Parts: sequence; C-alpha cells; structure tokens
Amino acid sequence: MVNLLHLRTLMEVTRLGSFAAAAAQLGYTASAVSQQMAALERDTGVELFQRSARSVVPTEAALTMTRHASKVLTDVEALMAAASRTNDSPAQELRLGIFPSLATYVLPDILRNDRWNGLGIELKVSVAEPAQTIQGLRSGGELDVALVYQVGQSGLAWPHSLERQWIGDDDFRVVLPASWKIREDAEIEAAHLSDMPWIVHHPGTSDALVIERLFASCNLHPRVVAYSDDFHASLEMTAAGLGASLVPELALRNRPPGVVVLDVPDIRLARNVFALLINEKRTAQVQLFTQLLADTLRDSSGKSGLHPLKTAPVKGSQRRR
Repeated sequence: MVNLLHLRTLMEVTRLGSFAAAAAQLGYTASAVSQQMAALERDTGVELFQRSARSVVPTEAALTMTRHASKVLTDVEALMAAASRTNDSPAQELRLGIFPSLATYVLPDILRNDRWNGLGIELKVSVAEPAQTIQGLRSGGELDVALVYQVGQSGLAWPHSLERQWIGDDDFRVVLPASWKIREDAEIEAAHLSDMPWIVHHPGTSDALVIERLFASCNLHPRVVAYSDDFHASLEMTAAGLGASLVPELALRNRPPGVVVLDVPDIRLARNVFALLINEKRTAQVQLFTQLLADTLRDSSGKSGLHPLKTAPVKGSQRRR
C-alpha cells in the first residue's frame, strides 16, 4: 500500500526540486524526506528520482505520480470529512485567529469552496496580528488555531507545546509608481533603486530589521520618504507617486491602478505562513481545514496577476522557515 504521507512529500519534492527544500517546508529533516522517497520507490516498484551528489531530478514516473497524487489526496480528504461526521452529529467549533491579509484574500475563498461545506466546522474568527493571536493560544481557551506569519527568522515566539504546520509562502514584491515610466516586470538590480524615494516599515520592528539587513546586503540604501506598516496604505501612496515599496503578494490582490511590479533578483523575501495548533484540538476536521487553507493559498498566488518569482537561489535570499 502507498503511504499517503509519502505522496504529499513527493508533491513537495517535485515542486521544489530538492529534498532539503521540501524538508524545510514540511518540517522534516532532509534525511527523513530521502527515506520517505526511498520507501515510496520500494512500494511502487519504480524509480522516482535520478540522484547525484548535488541534485535530485524527478523521473517521468515521479511527475506522472505527482499529477495523480493531488486528486487522490483530495478524494481522501473528502472521505475523512464524510466519515468524521454523521447527519445528526453537531459541527465542531473552531476558534480561529488569523492575520488581516489572509482573512481578506484567502478565507473568503475557503468559505466559498465546496470542500468547506463538507468539513462540519462551525467557525469563529478573530482577525489580529500574529503576536495577538498567539496570546490567544497562550491564555488556554480563547483560540484553537492561530494562523500567523514570520519574515525570515524574525522574533515571533510561541509556546513549545503548540504544533507548527507550514501552510505556504507569501512572497514580497518591489512596487513602483507607474508615473516613473519603468515597465512592468522590468529586471533591475537592487543597488539601482537606492536613489529613489521609499516607503518602508517603521524602524525597530522584527520585520523591519530583516528587510534592512536584506537591503544592506544588496547595497540598497533607501531614501525614506514615509514609514508605514499598512500594506494597503503603502500601495496607495506608491500609486500616487510618493515612493517605491515592498509589499507581499496577498496585498497585491487589491492592487490599485498606477503601480508597476519589478523583478529584482537580489530581493527574495517571503512571509512564511503557518498554523499553530493545540494538539488536543487537532481533529481530522481541523487537519482537513489546514490542508484546504494551504491549497487555497497556493491557488491564490496567481490571482494578483503577477508572474511567479524565479526560485533559483540568489544572493540575499531570505526564503527559509
């Protein structure tokens, strides 16, 4: 029998092209991922990867299996949801803490998804920044799950008793006023943006420190004209011509006219989105909900109208958990 966990790991390895990258995303070690893929090869009797000292390349069999695995896992989720409830059983209450942009652009898509209707969950939502939702979990009763983000290795902390589950990444993009007459998706070196006016995070916050270090590593020393931790305000000020800004793709789902998005290879930064769960609350229904959330976030990445970021390693990369 094929282990469904191994199928999910296979999907991540083929998507990311690396055992180590898949391990970082899934919370395993690279050795554990390698062992899972070896077990999957034994179970299926086919070679899934061409291995060398520096890389793993999926075979055609692996790519074919990956295409079918998504449907198989979705069908299994539906089966688990149906088995976890009967017509006369009450819905499970789920008290959810969620940060604003995820609540604005991803949660509504979940609630409109047919898969949501079969989960048997009665949702109670609290929208707040990550530090506040984590406090709701610490207090031992206000929340069951907190959906939070972390930029680089910024100083977000949570109790060790909570389980962390990776949901996805929300990539940052460099945005300029269209009035500056630089074409959409133009590729520019970060150092060339130093003389331009910038809208940046308020100094002293953990996110601001990560961004400052990244900019410095790229020899980008912004001429600051505004401080803003509100991405929508930053986008509107950029559209009005005040300055460049660095905003996540979720915020670009509500992209105002008058802005262009650049490709700056030196700047690769993402908010790592993950769920913090109380172990005793992690029922089959909650697991299905977090998987639906991960699928919806992945599917929403194209709704900003942006081309996917190149994923090759570049100088100054901050894409890590």
